[in-house]
Amino acid sequence: MECISVFDMLKIGVGPSSSHTLGPWRAAERWIEELRENNQLKQVEKIQVILYGSLSLTGKGHATDTAVALGLLGTDPVTIPVEKITSYITELKETKKLLFGGEHPLAFDFDTDIIFKREFLPFHANGIEFRGQLKNGKTNSETYYSIGGGFVVKEERANSKENKAVFKTFPFPIKTGEELLAFCKQEQKSISEIVLENERSLNSDDEINTNIHHIWDTMLECMYTGCHSEGTLPGGLNVRRRAYDIHKKLKGTLPYSNPKEWIETIRDTEVKFRQILKWVSCFALSVNEVNASLGRVVTAPTNGSAGVIPAVLMYYLVIENHDGDFDDVKRFLLVASEIGSIFKKGATISAAMGGCQAEIGVSSAMAAGALTELMGGTPEQVLCAAEIAMEHHLGLTCDPIGGLVQVPCIERNSMGAIKAINAAELAMDTDPETAKVPLDKVVNTMWETAKDMSTKYKETSEGGLAVGVFLSDC
Repeated sequence: MECISVFDMLKIGVGPSSSHTLGPWRAAERWIEELRENNQLKQVEKIQVILYGSLSLTGKGHATDTAVALGLLGTDPVTIPVEKITSYITELKETKKLLFGGEHPLAFDFDTDIIFKREFLPFHANGIEFRGQLKNGKTNSETYYSIGGGFVVKEERANSKENKAVFKTFPFPIKTGEELLAFCKQEQKSISEIVLENERSLNSDDEINTNIHHIWDTMLECMYTGCHSEGTLPGGLNVRRRAYDIHKKLKGTLPYSNPKEWIETIRDTEVKFRQILKWVSCFALSVNEVNASLGRVVTAPTNGSAGVIPAVLMYYLVIENHDGDFDDVKRFLLVASEIGSIFKKGATISAAMGGCQAEIGVSSAMAAGALTELMGGTPEQVLCAAEIAMEHHLGLTCDPIGGLVQVPCIERNSMGAIKAINAAELAMDTDPETAKVPLDKVVNTMWETAKDMSTKYKETSEGGLAVGVFLSDC
């Protein structure tokens, strides 16, 4: 069983998709690094990239070709100035020259050297092959799989042995919800405390706090940007940004100049039930509108579901607890990441494998459990909340219109966030001893549902809304 850090489940990247954008970007980086290690980088004369399966079917709408090119250029999704992405790609298309790995100039035709192949490889729906023609006439060919949430593996899983070894160093190795609860009872600790102890076997307290600060700052900046950006999303669907309009109606009159001041002004606004619904929706929509615009987001656990967790955490800070601080943010993200890792280990967080239940469903479960701990719930109630949230996302398909992470994806983040809050409230009023469905059962059920689901509902744009609504209708 693999070792999954908090910072594996919550990763900073660029939209619109963790599996179709961030994963292929990371795969390109990984190929370059392997070439460097083998002293082959500067021996490469010609490059081709082949995108298979779901990466091919929805790659254009998910900017997979853009992500691959940016990875080949040696840029990093965490640090790249997102406002320069368009200019980088425009220059590449016009000059047909690529500075491979940021150091080795090559001829590269964006339109013909990235090949979209509908064939599905047996190992995973998201396959990507890199081929490098070397000066000695040989070919370096490597195939990677983007398995969801920005995770990238090879079929032989060359690093799995090392990963298992690290996993065994965890003081509390966890694969299931049952094991997590057992450790909580044994140690008389909360879930966040158990997760923190595991994380300390990988990182120092200073590193943990710094990284969590970075994640939360990125989430907050993303919401702030989305709420203050007006216009239409790129891609051809002509989807109008709605977070800006909703925010304008809700924000009140108090001045602010940065995201932290913004939080304080929201705390002073009216918070009747309708306003709460609108605020949560606004936060979720804002993130995924930024995501759809190749903006910087936190994969949580995927880019397509990146709005749920920040929306629910923001709800806690501006509605539930005006004294909420970094300690609350830290606990929330620790719990959320652990729930997400249980789903990844027992099922999938890839829509190409499991439909949208694997993305919005998992993110809603993560947020519901995390909110429950902050509201004083027991570890049992935390997992009960996660189970409730997923139970009511079972069977949710992934059918993006035009292959874009916009319709119905953006609204689904709003619905997932609201369901998470509802699930937490239900769990807080539930005696877990009387609950009929444990978390592990719903994880197994989600995976069985994923396997039974038709391929056309797994991020291929060949079923559901993706064929029921045409681009011409938009």
